[in-house]
Amino acid sequence: MFERYTEKARRVIFFARYEASTFGTLAIEPEHLLLGLIREDRTLLDAFVSDGRVKLEEVRKEVEKRLQVHEKISTSVELPLAPETKRALSLAHEESEFFGHRHIGTEHLLLALLRCEGSVAAEVLAKIGITLEAARKQVAGQTGLDVSGKQSIRSQFTLDANAFGQKLSVLASQLKRHLGMMEVGVKEMNTYAEILLAGERSEPSVMNEERSGLNARAGRRTVLGIEKLVEESLGLLRGARVGLVCNQASVDHSLKHSADLLNEQKGFSLTTLFGPQHGIRGDVQDNMIETAHTVDRATGLPVYSLYSETREPTEEMLENVDAIVFDMQDVGCRIYTFVYTLANCMRAALRLGKRVIVCDRPNPINGVQVAGTVLEREFASFVGKFPIPTRHGMTVCELATLFNEHFGIGCELEVVKMEGWSREQWMDDGDAPWVLPSPNMPTLDSATVFPGTVHIEGTQMSEGRGTTRPFELIGAPYIFGEDYAAKLTGLGFEGVYFRPCGFQPTFQKHGGTTCGGVQIHVTDRRKFEPVIAGVAAVKVAFDMYPENFRWKEPPYEYVYDKNPFDVIAGTDKLRAQIESNFSVEAIKESWREPLKQFGSVREKYLLY
Repeated sequence: MFERYTEKARRVIFFARYEASTFGTLAIEPEHLLLGLIREDRTLLDAFVSDGRVKLEEVRKEVEKRLQVHEKISTSVELPLAPETKRALSLAHEESEFFGHRHIGTEHLLLALLRCEGSVAAEVLAKIGITLEAARKQVAGQTGLDVSGKQSIRSQFTLDANAFGQKLSVLASQLKRHLGMMEVGVKEMNTYAEILLAGERSEPSVMNEERSGLNARAGRRTVLGIEKLVEESLGLLRGARVGLVCNQASVDHSLKHSADLLNEQKGFSLTTLFGPQHGIRGDVQDNMIETAHTVDRATGLPVYSLYSETREPTEEMLENVDAIVFDMQDVGCRIYTFVYTLANCMRAALRLGKRVIVCDRPNPINGVQVAGTVLEREFASFVGKFPIPTRHGMTVCELATLFNEHFGIGCELEVVKMEGWSREQWMDDGDAPWVLPSPNMPTLDSATVFPGTVHIEGTQMSEGRGTTRPFELIGAPYIFGEDYAAKLTGLGFEGVYFRPCGFQPTFQKHGGTTCGGVQIHVTDRRKFEPVIAGVAAVKVAFDMYPENFRWKEPPYEYVYDKNPFDVIAGTDKLRAQIESNFSVEAIKESWREPLKQFGSVREKYLLY
């Protein structure tokens, strides 16, 4: 019977587990189900409040008034269902049967929480004006059922908790077979539900084995490479003089900087820091603005800039270094310089007999989707050194291994993998911290659209630098936003809304001048294809405004003899297609074979 649970209902249980850990409670209570319900299906409750909007934080405050909040529990710790919560799930089943439904959904969970008399969840629901009678009428109205003469059938369908666990365990198994990788989170939620609800019937040894292998995925806990290095793999650094390549985003879960983490360890010496493009603090805004060598005020260590007169460590810089540790947050796009700083460090290590240890971090825009043009070697630059596609779907450690083995760098390389990360995850699907890795990559929203709108950099249009929404706002003074948005919308891209707008960059291209254009709102990131959408944004502007549109003039990232758009695209074919009036569909189709060839190479180097 539990194969009727909807995906939303399963997600409520998953979010309830997160809420319980946030409150520091030792079991998942009905109030955590309530908070999970609001997270997953807020519109269900909106119909019952006067202003039409249930606010999660206001409900949380009402819960906090009635509970003592303890120190947060790590999401890697499994929490059991409280007895009252088991009863609530049983009541949800009753409600589904009452209405003759074939599923158990969020509406049944809401009704069940309203029936948990005396619980914090029921009190808070009453406080915001939601009653069992009103909720039943709402569900009945959707069902077409007259509930006025119905009596409670609670006693008929009260379930034994162990039986519940057994049934849901079967459900999880079936869904794993039938849904597979349908959507991020389905497997993890099923795993968690199976462990959580089958715990009372499992042998302790079996439960321990299940939890140790699956708890990180179920709780979305991601142990970063730098954390694994410090906690488990310091033997890699024993007795070494260590140089660290880092910036402001090189932090652990507590937001402690990697330099501080390594500097307080024993058995080796942190001697040198290296900063990438934008500086070790990420304070330098633009491209081709070099940063100076300096001394770190916190540690007193020398800081060598690898975006200065050199982009590869010199023998002098590595004089006091035996091993280079690289801990940088990438953004999942070829056109981002940090992984080429890594490649340069690997080359220097080979030349000077040093070791390289790379600490992995999540690909923030997931490690599954691959798209775009594959770089041609004659267009290699500091925004693309190797024949990989625009969106590569790999992590830093995977790229390091690809660079070292397939592209032949051949240095002494160690990679420190993450634990608990899976390829389908976006950055906010896990608990890894997000600190802007560069000045114009402030949010995951920026990173989501970046593989597409980075192409705007190769034109005289503004890619939104100098605004609070870089790469989401695109346009130029000559563009009429409504017409431009309508043309882009007419291309039929899924998962995105092109909102016409005006914006005024405070610096960089068109600084101080109002630009017409669009803001790119991603409405479903699993369907959204940023690379072709970004290319389309260039093509549409080229087609609509032939008198005004201009390609950017060289230089771009120290390339003086090539069109900057070609440097970004890694080929001159894409610009030629735009200028020759190729359709968007034909442009995308031309990527198919190179992506297929890259895919066969890529597969050999995937670590997750």
